[in-house]
Amino acid sequence: MNGIGERAGNAALEEIVMALKTRSTALGVHVQVESEEIVKSSRLLSSLTGMMVQRNKAIVGANAFAHEAGIHQDGVLKSAITYEIMTPQSVGIKHSTLVLGKHSGRHALKQRFTDLGYTLTPEELDRAYTSFCAIADQKKEVADEELVAIIEERVTAPEEYYHLEELHVSTGTRVRPTATVELRKGDKKFVDSATGDGPVDAAYRAIERITGISGKLTEYVLKSVSYGHDTIGEAFVRVDFDGVVFNGRAASTDVITGSVKAYLEALNRAQTSIRLKQEAGALPMEAGG
Repeated sequence: MNGIGERAGNAALEEIVMALKTRSTALGVHVQVESEEIVKSSRLLSSLTGMMVQRNKAIVGANAFAHEAGIHQDGVLKSAITYEIMTPQSVGIKHSTLVLGKHSGRHALKQRFTDLGYTLTPEELDRAYTSFCAIADQKKEVADEELVAIIEERVTAPEEYYHLEELHVSTGTRVRPTATVELRKGDKKFVDSATGDGPVDAAYRAIERITGISGKLTEYVLKSVSYGHDTIGEAFVRVDFDGVVFNGRAASTDVITGSVKAYLEALNRAQTSIRLKQEAGALPMEAGG
């Protein structure tokens, strides 16, 4: 199993078994090995011996039934036999894995969202795919938790009054935190800078200077939505605007950028609320930023 041996190893049992099983008719042989136990046995052996299996190992390697390239994913979704001479179930794996990375296409992304329980309209899929591509450009693989964060951030996002164009922060142990923020509102862009107790506070103050809207941060939470050094961080904020609290959430590999986007989402929700009240006649038309 796994090709282990005293010196340079032996012929891998799982490869011989599956070669005979997939070509039993052509070879005129029959194998009675319960191949569905192969992957489980391989993992048990690795845990007992400490000899890990390389990702590109045939049959039992992590990449054996994983597909990242868009053309591969599309082919597997249409007909698995296109790239898989044997089924993953035949060696004890529940299903093939579509590794979502920068080479993945909309078809694979839509299928993964479906597997996660989300049914997206074409417009929602387009917005989610835009965010997915931005994240995939920064890291090799996008985890399911990060896809859920994309849904919560982009697909359910409020109307965008203010959009973050650029963000630059300067901070350090002997440097006063400073942030320069560029926002777009409609076809106009606005830039301003501010200092604060930290880079996030400085960015929030710069947003207040640009918009003229003051908000009181009542809750600020950062959490990791996946694992690894290149993980996605999700920022969640509650901001009090004139006595009404609005939530904001954003995911990013950069926690400061995510924090700023979360604040802007809360601000945009506040502006949407003001517009709806104005349209209902509950507020004068000049109210709001």
